[in-house]
Amino acid sequence: MISIAIDGPAGAGKSTIARRVAQELGYLYVDTGALYRAIALHMLRAGKNPAVPEEVIPQLGEVQVSLQYAEGEQQVFLSAENVSDWIRTPDVAAASSKVSAIPKVREFLLSLQRNLAEQNNVVMDGRDIGTVVLPYAQVKIFLTASLEERARRRWKELLQKGSIDFDTVLSDVKKRDEQDTTREIAPLMQAADAVLVDTTGITLEQSVERMLTVIRERLPRGGVPKGKEVVS
Repeated sequence: MISIAIDGPAGAGKSTIARRVAQELGYLYVDTGALYRAIALHMLRAGKNPAVPEEVIPQLGEVQVSLQYAEGEQQVFLSAENVSDWIRTPDVAAASSKVSAIPKVREFLLSLQRNLAEQNNVVMDGRDIGTVVLPYAQVKIFLTASLEERARRRWKELLQKGSIDFDTVLSDVKKRDEQDTTREIAPLMQAADAVLVDTTGITLEQSVERMLTVIRERLPRGGVPKGKEVVS
């Protein structure tokens, strides 16, 4: 199986770009951030503080999170409820950064993520895919853009759901960067063997094509990674 690991900061467009790349390659797309958001949503609904391990960890036994696919689109379920829309709110996004810093939460989701990669060709995105979840992925990419560009993209996305101040979004993205890069467990960082792809100032189509170029350079025809010996 082929694994493509895509990491990067909030607002870099990982989910949108990774989904398009997976469609182009015919691979399974796995948005790991959605899994953390689902846990965060559960904690908020249960009235638990997502930053306090003593409140979060006992709740993990009640969490039944899964991914299902409808017409190629990932759907996130908490028990039998499709929460794909609920997990995209600013409150859940902020809470997910907090729960993701708890080691037991990361451990809880690790086997699910790895099982998906063992059973499918995957494009998996998140913040520690190339460094922790899939350290042996054949292709690793660190996707980023300037802080202002990432905040602008997130702001435009949130405007579709209601009025929101750009400076507020900018502050939130900056705060998320600080939380993700300084947490003790699996902090956001570029893997040593990951390719840096900066999408500042280019379109979605250009971003997707740039990603595909990197992937195809490292996965020659037939999907055999460069540098790997083929034994027949």
